Amino acid sequence: MDPVSLSKLATWSHATLLNGDPDALVTGVSHDTRTIKPGELYIALRGENFDGNVFIQEAYHKGAVGALCASMSVTSQSRPPQEPGQELPGKFAMLHVEDPLEGLTALAAQWRQELGLRSVVITGSNGKTSTKDFTTLLLEKSFHVTSTHGNFNNHIGLPLSILRANSSDQVAVWEIGMNHPGEILPLALLARPDIAIITNIGTAHIGFLGSREAIAHEKGNLLTTLSPDGLAILGAADDFCDFLASRTQARILRVGIGLGDLQATHLTSLPRGGMEFQVSYEGVSLPAYLPVMGAHMVQNALSALAVGLACKISLEEGIDALRKVQSSSSRLKLYEYGDIMVVDDAYNASPDSMEAALSSIAALESQRKIALLGCMGELGDYAMNGYERVGLKAAELLDVLIVVGNEALPLEQVGRRCGIKEVYHVPNNNEAIALALSIIRGGDVLLIKGSKRACLHEVVDAVRKSLLKKNLTSQ
Repeated sequence: MDPVSLSKLATWSHATLLNGDPDALVTGVSHDTRTIKPGELYIALRGENFDGNVFIQEAYHKGAVGALCASMSVTSQSRPPQEPGQELPGKFAMLHVEDPLEGLTALAAQWRQELGLRSVVITGSNGKTSTKDFTTLLLEKSFHVTSTHGNFNNHIGLPLSILRANSSDQVAVWEIGMNHPGEILPLALLARPDIAIITNIGTAHIGFLGSREAIAHEKGNLLTTLSPDGLAILGAADDFCDFLASRTQARILRVGIGLGDLQATHLTSLPRGGMEFQVSYEGVSLPAYLPVMGAHMVQNALSALAVGLACKISLEEGIDALRKVQSSSSRLKLYEYGDIMVVDDAYNASPDSMEAALSSIAALESQRKIALLGCMGELGDYAMNGYERVGLKAAELLDVLIVVGNEALPLEQVGRRCGIKEVYHVPNNNEAIALALSIIRGGDVLLIKGSKRACLHEVVDAVRKSLLKKNLTSQ
C-alpha cells in the first residue's frame, strides 16, 4: 500500500479517529502483531476465541502508527488495550469501528478502486495456489506484479492481499477460496477481476455444499463479476465447463490436455520428476517443460500461459518462464535422499487431489511406491464414496499403503479388499513416522498426503530429517 493518511483511512473504513495525528501516514496494514512492521496500522480483528484488542499494546511497542479496533463498549470479554498503568501515547491513533473486519473490508474496497492495475482472480476446487504461483512467475517477466501471499484467499486474506498492492503494480494475481455457500461473490466483487480462472470443479468442501452442481454454481459466481470485455479461462475437460461459460458475457478461453483453445499434448512424465509436453495454440505447436510432476500441474500451467497471452506475452516467452517454476510448499514437493524419494503433498487433501497425487508418483522411477495417507476433510455424506475412489486408485498404483488415523479407516479397508501388497493402519502421526522409517529402503518413493487437520507435515518433517541424517552419515 502507498502511504495514506490516518484521516483518509478513517474515512475509508467508516471509523472514528479518536486520537492521533490525522495527517500521519500509514505504510501498510497488519492483523498479526508477530509480523507487524513500523509504520503500519494494526487491525484488531475479533473471533469466537480471540480479541485483537488484547494485542494493541504490543502493536504500539512494535512501531504501529495506530489500531483499527472495536470500541471497548462493544467488545465482549476483552481486557483493556493496555496493561494497567501503561497508557498509550496520544500520537498512537485509535480508529474505532463497530466491526474491525467490516472496516478492513471497506479499506480494501476503497484501495482496490484507487489501484489502476489489471487483476487476475483464481478459484477452483484444486490447483488454485499452483496456478497463482505459475501465473505470477510468468507475468513477472514483463510487469510489476502483486499476488496473494501463501493462501490468503478468504474474507480476511483477500482484503490483506489487496492492501499489499501499491500504485506501481501493473497486474494483481489474487486467489479466492470458499467452503460454504455465498462466499465467492463478495470476494469477487472486492477483487474486481479483469481475468478470471476456474481451475476445476471437484469434490473439495462437498460436505458443506452438498453436490458438485452446487460447487459449480458457487465457483461460477466469480464469472458473473467479469465485464463483457473480460476473459474467463476454464478447463476444457471439466464436465461443468459449458455451464460455467454460460455464467458470463466475457470472452471464454478453454484450456486442457488434448482439448480446448490452448492445449497440451504428448505429455511425458520424467522418471525423476518433471513433465515434458507440446503446447498448441492457434496453429502453433511448441515443446514445453515443467519442472514439477503431474498432468494436473500441466493443466495449471496452461491457465498461466493463457493469462500471459491475454497480457501480450508470447507463447514462447511464457513457456520459457514455466521452465523456472517450483512446487509450492507441501504441494507435490519432491525431495531426494540418495536413491529414496519423498513427495510432500501434505498441505491438504480431497478425493480429486489424492487421485492426482497418486497418479503423479506412478511415473517416478522407483522399486516400490509407498503412500502414507491421512483423512480428507469436509466430505460429509460423500466421505465413503471419496475414500472408495482413492482406495481404488491406490490399488492400481501402490506397493505399500499406510493409513493414518481412525477417520481414514475406510481407505485401509478398500486397500485390503483390492489387494494392495502391504496395507498398514496406525492411529497417530508418531506411529506413522516410526512405521514409515522402518519400511522405507533404497529405491522407494514415499508420498505423504492428507487434510490440514491431519497435520502430516509433522510426518514429512520427521521423515526428511531422519533420511537426511542417514544420507549424511553414509557419505
